[in-house]
Amino acid sequence: MVREITESDLKGLFELYTQLHGNPIPEDTAELSALCRKILDDENHHIIVAEEDGKIVSSCVCVIVPNLTHGQRPYALIENVVTDKEFRRRGLATACLDFAREISRKENCYKMMLLTGSKEESTLRFYERAGYNRNDKTAFIQWL
Repeated sequence: MVREITESDLKGLFELYTQLHGNPIPEDTAELSALCRKILDDENHHIIVAEEDGKIVSSCVCVIVPNLTHGQRPYALIENVVTDKEFRRRGLATACLDFAREISRKENCYKMMLLTGSKEESTLRFYERAGYNRNDKTAFIQWL
């Protein structure tokens, strides 16, 4: 089942995120709770998950960004695409990205952007099969 996250899914999401760049499970603090609440309450911030047998096994984030160009149509940013290593090659990440595309269409976005740090050709081909291209734009990152 692919859907947007609920507060009760956060523990499972943090467990999945350990497979994304080696993220540790964060300490349960008031600051973390406030951050989670801020994200969950933000109508433009969508955490999409795929669940199997009650376990969060794939996810992506879709953020809708209001915009003053392109007829004042927003655009979408896709981040944190991850699937549990035991559940890969089942179409779960594709389903999450499709869900994000439907949100973006509903919000009248004129484009979706996705960045990846992966240089693996198989990963890049996966994103191309999902409808993204690596030719139209050049991405630059400035780490802070």
